Amino acid sequence: MKNNPFSNDELERYSRHLLMPEFGKAGQVRLKASGVLVVGAGGLGCPALSYLTAAGVGHIGIVDDDVVERSNLHRQVLYGEGDLGQPKARRAAEKLSKLNPHVRFSIFNTRLTSENALKLIENFDIIIDGTDNFPTRYLINDACMMLDKPYVYGSIYRFEGQISVFNYKYSDGTHGPQYRDLFPKPPPPGLAPNCAEGGVLGVLPGIIGSMQASEAIKILSGIGEPLAGRMFIIDTLSFETRIIKLPKSHGQKPPEKLIDYEDFCGLGNQISKEVREVTVQELNEMMKKRQKFQLIDVREPHEHDLVNIGGILIPPSKIRVNLDKISTSEPVILYCKTGIRSARAVVELQKAGFRNIAHLQGGIERWIETIDPTLPRY
Repeated sequence: MKNNPFSNDELERYSRHLLMPEFGKAGQVRLKASGVLVVGAGGLGCPALSYLTAAGVGHIGIVDDDVVERSNLHRQVLYGEGDLGQPKARRAAEKLSKLNPHVRFSIFNTRLTSENALKLIENFDIIIDGTDNFPTRYLINDACMMLDKPYVYGSIYRFEGQISVFNYKYSDGTHGPQYRDLFPKPPPPGLAPNCAEGGVLGVLPGIIGSMQASEAIKILSGIGEPLAGRMFIIDTLSFETRIIKLPKSHGQKPPEKLIDYEDFCGLGNQISKEVREVTVQELNEMMKKRQKFQLIDVREPHEHDLVNIGGILIPPSKIRVNLDKISTSEPVILYCKTGIRSARAVVELQKAGFRNIAHLQGGIERWIETIDPTLPRY
């Protein structure tokens, strides 16, 4: 067939798209000519990448500097036991290439940073956010503003998921809301825990990540009405869904340059000089020498039951009513999963007058990595 951009294999592969009048050949041609950058090949990235690949997006970039861990497998369904310890970006691309050999993949085994964001994003038509932290979200937003690219946002926590499209350019040339219109300022460090701290229902990222792929496909193919100016929210426990209207764009001009987003979100100074840290090596030596100190786990009871390194349990919400259980004469060391909650608890106890408090740097995760790898990770 003359002037046909598709091979016979592609025509058969995409036949169900081609049969839809609203989509058809024109939509599939647009997909094939498009590029999508997916930042994060984890819970959201896995389903988004899978459906973008299956749909026939011509060029897909994958940004992720992480490796596959066993705790990923209940939700990051591109990976299996044989992938443990392997780079996510590379393994994802290898598996997706088998799903659709007509897609070109670019692998970026790195973090998205202020130094590389513009260079990475400029070569793609749309960005999908598969991350779970505020610094990267602000970074993606600002880079997309500077390069005039739409940004498909997704967020998951425990049983609830959210999705929206930011910086979308309407047919009249105006833009929909950006991420900063919804969140002008980041929340205080640690106030909004990520999935590693709070957990997530395994199927939830599959739902939201698939929706992110759907929004990207709609925008690239020119069909339907994107979720610009609106946010879809789902609670999988009650299966209640709602769509809320977002505030109109304030018309901010794109930033002149990208900044230090860790510092902007307060993470660069999250552990202030007043918060004393103890390394896992130092704690291990203290235990071996049987030094006198009090060890306190500031996680939740269900986390303590999964794995602990001893000490009494005082969840963050119970610290203020359990001050009498905390020693004022011996050194006190707090620990949590990663060190975020324990550092915050140190600050709270210092405000209450304690001066003998420190926290475990890196939390129980660092302890397992460095001191006792036989303990289970969660």
